[in-house]
Amino acid sequence: MSLMRVSAIRLFRPIAAVCQVQRGYSNDHGVMGSGSGKGGGTGGSIRDAGGAFGKMEAAHEEQYFRQLQAEQLKALKKHHDEEIEAHEREINRHAEEIKRLKKRRREIDSHTGSSSDSD
Repeated sequence: MSLMRVSAIRLFRPIAAVCQVQRGYSNDHGVMGSGSGKGGGTGGSIRDAGGAFGKMEAAHEEQYFRQLQAEQLKALKKHHDEEIEAHEREINRHAEEIKRLKKRRREIDSHTGSSSDSD
């Protein structure tokens, strides 16, 4: 008896999974151009009507945000490049300052007659 029950459960399990998937896609909320989304607000009168105009409006909106994101990424890369250049200039300035101080120390050492091991 229990063997039949287990086999029946195994038999109907895939069917239940398929039914759940179909039920999940049965509404059009959140599909681009289909009208209002799941956020509670509407997308405007054209988007509410759906159809070709709604899909076209959704495509324009997506294109706008992709372009905005590309511009933001470009600006961020430019900012990072400027920061890198500024830090490299600072490194060069510090390296020159180190050279200058080492030269002064050597001059002092040569005047006093002592030697330094930390060059």
